[in-house]
Amino acid sequence: MRRSIAAALALSALFVFGVSGQQPRGTSGTTAPPHIMITPDEAAWGAAPPGLPAGAEVAVLEGDPSASGPFTMRAKFPDGYTIPPHFHPADEHVTVLQGTFLMGMGDTFSEPSMKALSVSSFAVMPKGTHHFAQAKGDTVVQIHGIGPWAISYVNPSDDPRTVKK
Repeated sequence: MRRSIAAALALSALFVFGVSGQQPRGTSGTTAPPHIMITPDEAAWGAAPPGLPAGAEVAVLEGDPSASGPFTMRAKFPDGYTIPPHFHPADEHVTVLQGTFLMGMGDTFSEPSMKALSVSSFAVMPKGTHHFAQAKGDTVVQIHGIGPWAISYVNPSDDPRTVKK
């Protein structure tokens, strides 16, 4: 019986610490990234990148969305703010923190087809999924994923980076 328990513990250790004997990330002998702890008033808000329509603000909390690796950011949208149909090169994970975030799927913006996501709602748009959004009330969402992350519009004329003459 004792041998069975010892064998089970040894097998568990192999799964936890890896067969190579390496220590788990964050333990002595490894370089773990620093803890990140940010209260809402500590978030560094600034104008959203030019890929989003004017009027939004963004705070990057972790990582660099334009680089390889995990990132977390928040976006503030005023009431009525609209993001036309678009898609991303990586999965997008959205959590609503304030207000109501309306989301719809497809190539054409359609308010009747949108789902209202209230505070604490969560959505995932897999890589390449065409979707659109609108804020109802002042809205804050948290977006996380694995970069590099970008936005591409279904209709190029909707892209705010396009110079309109």
